[in-house]
Amino acid sequence: MSEPKTQDGGPNPEPGGDCPTSSPTVSSTVRFGAVILAAGESARMGTPKQLLPLDGKPLVVRAVEAALASPAWPVVVVLGAHAEKIRPVLARLPVLVADNPAWAEGMAASIRAGVTTLRQFSRQLDAALVALCDQPAFSAGVIAQLVAAQRATSRSIVAAHYAGRHGAPALFLREHFPALLALTGEEGARALLQGDPARVASVDLPDLALDLDTPADYAALRKDQR
Repeated sequence: MSEPKTQDGGPNPEPGGDCPTSSPTVSSTVRFGAVILAAGESARMGTPKQLLPLDGKPLVVRAVEAALASPAWPVVVVLGAHAEKIRPVLARLPVLVADNPAWAEGMAASIRAGVTTLRQFSRQLDAALVALCDQPAFSAGVIAQLVAAQRATSRSIVAAHYAGRHGAPALFLREHFPALLALTGEEGARALLQGDPARVASVDLPDLALDLDTPADYAALRKDQR
């Protein structure tokens, strides 16, 4: 993975002030970065879905702007397939881009690339938010609900819950960073999300069940918006 840089090629943004080194609790403020996964090939869509317009903006830009509107810092965008096409739409956004040359391995490689970049930015982050770029309902409000649930429960993982399961976006406290960095395969962090219920809190977010994988998904969404 190449060293992360801001999109204008300048130095990485500097992290803020010192933060506690102990695990966050209900009374503390969780300092977290965001990882937006945007490295996929979009094989079923037939075109890079990261660039599909929705409400006048590419999907990946909508996801990035949602993260930027939250307390997340930094925001890392992981690119792989179609990186040369996607990178220009991020040029004016204050994000770090992580290149994932192993994108064909599956989602786990992108999570590893994103979390590695967060750790390079700051060793003092309390948590990482992992999100997809193809969920139209993803928003700063969704992120706020996940963070509020972590504060209320002190669980080390907080995940969105939809379609009968836990899924992205999800917030992982730093105690899970080694496990995230050890992931392999296509299923990403599913094993962590479906693991010990005593460690995983969930937030019911049924609208996030909609992701855009096929032309039919996209056409149906555009039709509903008319």
